[in-house]
Amino acid sequence: MIAPNENRRSQIQRIAEQELKNLEKWKEQHRAKPVNLVPRRLGGSQSEAEVRQKQQLQLMQSKYQQKLKREESVRIKKEAEEAQIQKMKAIQREKSNKLEEKKRFQENLRREAFREHHQYKTAEFLSRLDTELPDRSTRPIAFPDPQSSTWARSRAYKDSLKEEENKKLQKMKEEQHQKSELLEFNQQQQEEARTKIHQAEHRRVNNVFLDRLQGKSQPGGFGALWRPLDYE
Repeated sequence: MIAPNENRRSQIQRIAEQELKNLEKWKEQHRAKPVNLVPRRLGGSQSEAEVRQKQQLQLMQSKYQQKLKREESVRIKKEAEEAQIQKMKAIQREKSNKLEEKKRFQENLRREAFREHHQYKTAEFLSRLDTELPDRSTRPIAFPDPQSSTWARSRAYKDSLKEEENKKLQKMKEEQHQKSELLEFNQQQQEEARTKIHQAEHRRVNNVFLDRLQGKSQPGGFGALWRPLDYE
């Protein structure tokens, strides 16, 4: 155990005592001085009634300001809700328009299918009617004017349907013919490309084989070190 240094301890104590004395001296010098005021009436020049009235007015103004703030907050909230409602209405309106457009499209498809079915049934009926009519060469019947009779109009309608069907069939045949020609042309191009590749590969193999033969014909040449290629 180390004994304390008495001289060091005494020095520290003296410094501490001196600092305490300085602190007390500073407090004594900076002590608050007594306040000496001339006696006068407090509350200013206004009476108690005027002060009460002023406080009441300030309270009313404060309540009015709070009311305005609440009304402004409610107005902003209502505007936000109205904007959200208008947005939802616009979305629903757009959905309704799309649904209406879809319904119109489906209705048009249904009408088109009904029209085609009606044309098909009409053509079938006219065809059956034509086959059931008696042969005019064996049974001459005095028909009215063909241009004004119902039979002539039905016959013309049937002929127009046949002509339209023949045109569609001819168009389909032409498209199929063009597709077959294009397919044949593509196959020919591919066959020519495969032939060129095969010929190029054949020439390369022949050149390698000839180079190897030439290397073997020279003793000690570089080609003597090559291994023979395997040919299928």
